[in-house]
Amino acid sequence: MNSVKEKQFHVQTLAVIGVGMIGGSLSLALKQRGLVSKVIGVGRSRANLQKALSMKVIDEIAIDVVEAARNADIILLGTPVGAMATLLAQMVPVLDQNKIITDVGSVKQGIVDQAKQIMGHNISRFVPAHPIAGKEHSGVGAASADLYERHKVAITPNADTDPDALQTIVNMWRSVGADVVKMGVEEHDRVLAMTSHLPHVLAYAMVHYFAGSADREKCYQMAAGGFYDFTRIASSDPAMWRDICRMNKGQVLSHIQGFQENLSDIVKLIENGNDDAIEALFSDAKKARAIVTEKRKARQEHDATKDGRQRVQQLVNR
Repeated sequence: MNSVKEKQFHVQTLAVIGVGMIGGSLSLALKQRGLVSKVIGVGRSRANLQKALSMKVIDEIAIDVVEAARNADIILLGTPVGAMATLLAQMVPVLDQNKIITDVGSVKQGIVDQAKQIMGHNISRFVPAHPIAGKEHSGVGAASADLYERHKVAITPNADTDPDALQTIVNMWRSVGADVVKMGVEEHDRVLAMTSHLPHVLAYAMVHYFAGSADREKCYQMAAGGFYDFTRIASSDPAMWRDICRMNKGQVLSHIQGFQENLSDIVKLIENGNDDAIEALFSDAKKARAIVTEKRKARQEHDATKDGRQRVQQLVNR
């Protein structure tokens, strides 16, 4: 393994366990930048792995998880979170202090707890991570080399995490254009339950309600941009989001309950014909949405400026 300095990041062999849009995009990004020598892929679908091979997302297909882990320097768990414990248990016999294991799961506490039980002293080489990027479509066909540019990646180390392993994974994500944010696991799961998990539950629930309507055929014809935008994420992988709801159950239920209470308040306002209060609530929500937009725009502008400075410096250094 090379130096952990950011500018010198390079991995000889990366194993992607579950070659989908997330892991595939990381592989493409590293390959495009010349930061990985070989990528090994493993997964349940031979057809998906063959597609990844033809797209040059991976360089070879492993027979199983053990083979992939044995030959890798960095092992990326890119499967649904519900499958990660089983995979970790399978690869434990070939893990050592020269390998780094990381993941891309949207839930962190459950994964970390399972990893501690399974990995023993090798837990120091496990660096939990979550790229806050993606698309509504899954599978390696949706992978793209620029997916992580100017997107956040949450890293949730703990007291057991080896500093060199942590820095290597931080450097890896930064090298593909991501903005790394370090968080505690509980904070991550609480915040993501609000910003990601709850919206997905609401999108699925809305489409399920829509599809069960007696007017569904007419609704299908009349669905406009607002409905499409609001429910876009209901096209995500159902199995992945089933696992997320199970593994982050407490936080998801807490936010669902909070949202239900908020919705009940709106029901009462409508029932009572309290137009002023309804408008005030909608106005407050619009202002909050504007803040989100402003912060997102500011981050993008800051990142664009930073990228421009780095490119200039690279030219100067040549």
